[in-house]
Amino acid sequence: MREGETFPRFHQLRHHLDRLLPFLIRQRFALPPSPPRGEGRAPQRLRRLKIAATALGLLATAATAALLAYATSLPPLDLAAASDRSTVVLDREGKLLRPFLTDDGRWKLPVTTADVDPRYLAMLKAYEDKRFDTHWGIDPLGLVRAAGQMLMSGRVISGGSTLTMQVARLLEPREERSLSAKLRQLIRAIELERRFDKSGILDLYLTLAPFGGNLEGVRAASFAYFGKEPKRLSTAEAALLVALPQSPETRRPDRLNEAARKARERVLARVEAAGLATSSEVAAARAEPIPTTRRPFPNLSPHVAEQVVAEVPDAHAHRLTIDGRLQANLENLARERSAGLAPQVSIAILVADNETGEIRASVGGVDYFAAERAGSLDLTRALRSPGSALKPFIYALAFDNGIAHPETMLEDRPARYGIYVPENFDLSFQGMVSARKALQLSLNVPAVELLSALGPQRFLSRLRDAGAAIAMPKEGGAPGLAVGLGGLGITLQDLTRLYVGLARGGEMTPLRLKTESQKTESQTSEPSPRLVDPVAAWYVTDTLLGAPAPQNALPGRIAYKTGTSYGYRDAWAVGFDRKHTIGVWVGRADNGAVPGLVGRMVAAPILFDAFARAGIDPRPFPQPPNAIIATAAHLPPPLRHLRQDVPKTIAAMTTPVLKLAFPPEGARIDLAASALDGRSQLNLKVAGGAPPYTWLVDGAPVLEPTRRREAAWQPPGKGFVRISVIDGTGASESVSVRLQ
Repeated sequence: MREGETFPRFHQLRHHLDRLLPFLIRQRFALPPSPPRGEGRAPQRLRRLKIAATALGLLATAATAALLAYATSLPPLDLAAASDRSTVVLDREGKLLRPFLTDDGRWKLPVTTADVDPRYLAMLKAYEDKRFDTHWGIDPLGLVRAAGQMLMSGRVISGGSTLTMQVARLLEPREERSLSAKLRQLIRAIELERRFDKSGILDLYLTLAPFGGNLEGVRAASFAYFGKEPKRLSTAEAALLVALPQSPETRRPDRLNEAARKARERVLARVEAAGLATSSEVAAARAEPIPTTRRPFPNLSPHVAEQVVAEVPDAHAHRLTIDGRLQANLENLARERSAGLAPQVSIAILVADNETGEIRASVGGVDYFAAERAGSLDLTRALRSPGSALKPFIYALAFDNGIAHPETMLEDRPARYGIYVPENFDLSFQGMVSARKALQLSLNVPAVELLSALGPQRFLSRLRDAGAAIAMPKEGGAPGLAVGLGGLGITLQDLTRLYVGLARGGEMTPLRLKTESQKTESQTSEPSPRLVDPVAAWYVTDTLLGAPAPQNALPGRIAYKTGTSYGYRDAWAVGFDRKHTIGVWVGRADNGAVPGLVGRMVAAPILFDAFARAGIDPRPFPQPPNAIIATAAHLPPPLRHLRQDVPKTIAAMTTPVLKLAFPPEGARIDLAASALDGRSQLNLKVAGGAPPYTWLVDGAPVLEPTRRREAAWQPPGKGFVRISVIDGTGASESVSVRLQ
């Protein structure tokens, strides 16, 4: 607005009135039309007409001046009512997962014209304001018509309010229906038209319009009465939503169904007269029943929704990596499977994208509102004993440190480690078995044997370095071998993340819920540690692909492992293909025992059903170039058998710590500086441990076992290599260096 130009549209109003008033006077007093030029006129009648027109013109001028004075006295337009809306949590495609009430207890979902069925908008304009697209906030014809109807009948027939004026009333609600209140609406309507385009004004109406009770805005009403977004509405649904804001409390479908039906009938009649629907469409709409109850709002992934809103309470919209359709499917799966379990037993499911670490679905429990299942607790974040679900990582670290190979023969016989005597789940023994078969059958004794060689403290340290939060019993002291069979606490989220690392070839990545646009700086810059080398990860993946599948499931499609905690408190199943990793936990929220709760029998079928709903990626896992494919008889001698002459006691684990003294971790070594007779040579040195020492490079032996602590190796070329040494007790140490 230029300086000195105060409400220029008031001057336009006066111009329109000057042209319109003579016509209205002729219509009101039944005056004949003006004769053509050149014909005789009635001088007296013409003079009266001119006098009346002049008087009305002066009246319009005075009214304009008074309106201008009144307008300048008003405070600035307050749009706070439009900005106050429900917080919403959206899935990765922007679809609604869960809305939250406003602070004053209203459902007020954000909405724009792009979110609404275009036919609803056309019906709204036809019924409420047919000249909306052409007027400038005030419809003079509508106002004159309303005034004339009131003068003729002595009561209000129609209000003459435009949609813009209704928005003004919603922004500044007034209880009284006075001339000053109407005048204020007129002024505010003009301000709105100057400030927003037509689409923006419609957005305000769609957000602010009342629909009965604590429903505000057409989107909230569409969910409450029809259980869907207002993007696609039937003729009957659109007509009802047009009718309700005129008198929302006296037309509420859930309380005054007949009044709502009559209001819808009036809208449908106007719609048919305006040509927006055919007679058959209107007849079908009239036959459609009026909803009699309000439906619940979407409540998908409620635990995650509460978590992200609590973390950033000031944000009105949170867009997550969750796939809404998959989330709904898995919540249904959890409900279906829980029907065959005890009433206190719940199910948690987590789905992660292996490439990005994005969480695609998170089912925290069977029923958020079920008190007997403690449904409000997010059981994907509860600390539980994993049972055998951590065994793959014992094998992965053993493979990574050169202690064993999938075809290394292990002894599955009664054994004692001090006071600890491990037993298999079925209390039987297999004798000599390969590491591959021992892991596929989830045998306890061979896993403990490998963990004894690896060292439980080293095992826990590697898991923690990879990002898993491990909780140990409160008794304290050094961790024992029982940690390999579930003697610790871990969440489904952390366990699933570890398996994502296996699916990524040993490279860890954080799991995240926020989309790229909502990631914080700390999340973006978080480093990605490595759990094991690609060869060790592939060995475990290839082994788990051969694990026996549950009944009615095809084998060899996903790499998976189950677990059952001590006392039948937790049943686990975690698996992965090339695209997804899915973790399943079944148990009681109060950690109570559930007789017969076994991972392979209860959790594994849910896991395979979850993959069926998420879709299985059939691509094979690529074999790393350094993987050794051989039978036990053709392996290098140190890998054919786990050393059997090492006492299986706790004392055996107190051997002086093996340390690779040279080269150090991450070293850059110039081969030219160590060349001898034109051939490059790398000196290797070990401290601690017990001889003999076996040296491996990238998992393959390069030197004969020796009792000397120093050795020399001739590298074939430059690049990154992983150097490992295994001592006589089976302990190992590895470093990664760069040869240049």
